[in-house]
Amino acid sequence: MTVGMPRARVVLVHGLRTSASMWRRQLLALEALDLDVVAVDLPGHGARLGEPFTLDEAFRVIDAAFEAPTAPEAPLPRLLVGLSLGGYLSIEYAARNPGRIDGLVAASCGIRPRGAPLGGYQRLAALIGRLPDRGRALNDLMARAFLPAAAVDDVIAGGVALDVMAPALELVGTLDPERALAAVDVPVWFVNGRFDHFRLEERRMLRATRDGRLVVVPGATHLVSLARPDEFTAVVSGAVAELEHRAALAARRRRRIGASDA
Repeated sequence: MTVGMPRARVVLVHGLRTSASMWRRQLLALEALDLDVVAVDLPGHGARLGEPFTLDEAFRVIDAAFEAPTAPEAPLPRLLVGLSLGGYLSIEYAARNPGRIDGLVAASCGIRPRGAPLGGYQRLAALIGRLPDRGRALNDLMARAFLPAAAVDDVIAGGVALDVMAPALELVGTLDPERALAAVDVPVWFVNGRFDHFRLEERRMLRATRDGRLVVVPGATHLVSLARPDEFTAVVSGAVAELEHRAALAARRRRRIGASDA
């Protein structure tokens, strides 16, 4: 919980098969900066394990996270942060809901989900799904191979969604993030790990965006927020600071206009 008046609302959307627990380091660090932070569980993940994975339900989860329990005197800047699956969903959400958010951090989703990359991932998911444990041991092994020990605990603490890969990949394959980014009317921060295989088209995504910037985190792999939590948190806090600055400029413009009309 934040101690003082919250500066902004930040909603964190996790990646495929993990849950809100993957954001534990960011929750602690961002709340210490007086940010009102909510980490959601997408349908079929975490506390919502077993629920059907649909785009409409995913958007309802994000919508609910932006509903503030109390109305502040001035609206808080609203920043949506998504990683991998959460990044693709967040891009689509921003495109379909103009005016709902003020900024977007899209991490580890720098490739269009189509063609050979998507097909290969779907075939791999089908093979993993046939394993006796539906891929749980492999999931944990890969986490331990590529993440620090503390991050491994975070990524599996909320449970592992073993049955959601096929429907989630099928749904993502229907999205066109390049088209969606062209419709997004808020600033976008693309954040990718230096060694992320999902960053192959990051420049193409950046060009599609009206107001975008790209951050490549040295030494990080696909799960950039877990591999380099401090660097990732710094990007998010920096995005909030820019949104606050823009909001202050807009407020001054409104006051000037009001004074001139008086």
